[in-house]
Amino acid sequence: MTASDTITVDVDTAMTEAAAAAPRLALSAPTARAAWLRAIADRLDADADALVDLAARESHLTTQRLTGELVRTTFQLRLFAQTVEDGRYLDATIDHADPDWPMGARPDLRRVLRPIGPAAVYAASNFPFAFSVAGGDTAAAIAAGAPVVVKAHPAHPELSRAVAGHILAALDEAEAPGGTFAIVEGREEGRTLVLDPRLAVATFTGSLSGGRALFDLAASRPEPIPFYGELGSVNPVFVTRAAAAARPERIADGFAASMTLGVGQFCTKPGVLFVPESSALQQLVVDAVRASSGGPMLTDTIRDGFYGSLDPLAGRDGVDLLAGSAERGDQPTPTVYGTDVATFLAHPEELLEEHFGPAALLVRYGSDDELLAAARSLNGQLTATVHGEDDDSVGDLIELLAAKAGRVLWNGWPTGVSVTYAQQHGGPYPATTAPHFTSVGTASIGRFLRPVAYQDAPDAALPPALQDANPLGIPRLMDGTIQLP
Repeated sequence: MTASDTITVDVDTAMTEAAAAAPRLALSAPTARAAWLRAIADRLDADADALVDLAARESHLTTQRLTGELVRTTFQLRLFAQTVEDGRYLDATIDHADPDWPMGARPDLRRVLRPIGPAAVYAASNFPFAFSVAGGDTAAAIAAGAPVVVKAHPAHPELSRAVAGHILAALDEAEAPGGTFAIVEGREEGRTLVLDPRLAVATFTGSLSGGRALFDLAASRPEPIPFYGELGSVNPVFVTRAAAAARPERIADGFAASMTLGVGQFCTKPGVLFVPESSALQQLVVDAVRASSGGPMLTDTIRDGFYGSLDPLAGRDGVDLLAGSAERGDQPTPTVYGTDVATFLAHPEELLEEHFGPAALLVRYGSDDELLAAARSLNGQLTATVHGEDDDSVGDLIELLAAKAGRVLWNGWPTGVSVTYAQQHGGPYPATTAPHFTSVGTASIGRFLRPVAYQDAPDAALPPALQDANPLGIPRLMDGTIQLP
């Protein structure tokens, strides 16, 4: 019997057990789910050295990077434990009966969020810990009280099984219901999973083509389900004339560092940089990128896909290779192509294609109107960044970017997504399939919940979050006023 036989299961087994567990998880105490999450984090921390070594062998990522990523992973597990115990995520709201309500007599209405049901999590390739088997989606789903079936990514199968083994052991020791977690492997299994009628919600982080295919399957079901896909983003950066004049070296070095971080394999990698024409910044960016080092990519398939994505740039009139090499070796060279706003606006779809690797497009603009026109041409993005000075007049640009992206940065770089309460990691399509949700931060728990209102129900029939005695001790909105425990 192999490790795969003892850890991974088929979709039917996973979904049968998840469907059976769902009612028990929906009724589980928040303190119990918090304990499960902490137990998983503790087991992963205890085996950190072995897990990081295994991840390094499978992913080509550095031990330093993977160590930090595992710390992030166990941190977010514990942060969701705190979120569950705090109870604000339930959005418990109580309107007592009011015969004098201006719109007519009001019944007793009580609204709360409850688990939506079994969840599928499609693991990502580029974050073997934080967006994979024990990543943020898994943590958020368990925190919400939704059973999880993870579709492992083929880029790191041994690590996926090892982490899954720790999760299963931790949940067993913490006496979580059987079926709370399962892992499946295989391309066809992934398709079968999203079509399983017992599945209630799915999350995905990966390519536009792969995510869109699963999204279409989720929508094609007799009973369509929510599909929260993160699909692609070029994360544009706009540099004002004043910023380019005031600190060109710092901007160039920061861009090169962010663009090449992790060999450019971040969903928030800055892929398009707008700079003033005739500015020294262009050459400084080229020099900084040339001084950057490449490295092996996650897999040969991802590397080949990266090279293929550069073909439209290499063959486009008006687009020039500024840094890097046209040769395609085992390890890509950090690469920058350059063009002007006119060419960019003439071919926005082609030039806004994501290049998952160490490459970017530098676009020269001549006026503020051209910069605004470029911003208007953008499709949906995870992030958009402005480098400017405090006295720059950029209100119109910021407003445009807020309509296009889920996170707008000022004088920073988009790589590095803090796991916190106010984070928004999402954006209009094609960045994601659901721009009103995030996949990072405590608000991501909302993807695995749905609201239910109870009208004139007796107290004993209400969930604890809505009972008069407030047995969970959570904040609630009562008759329009926040009531703290």
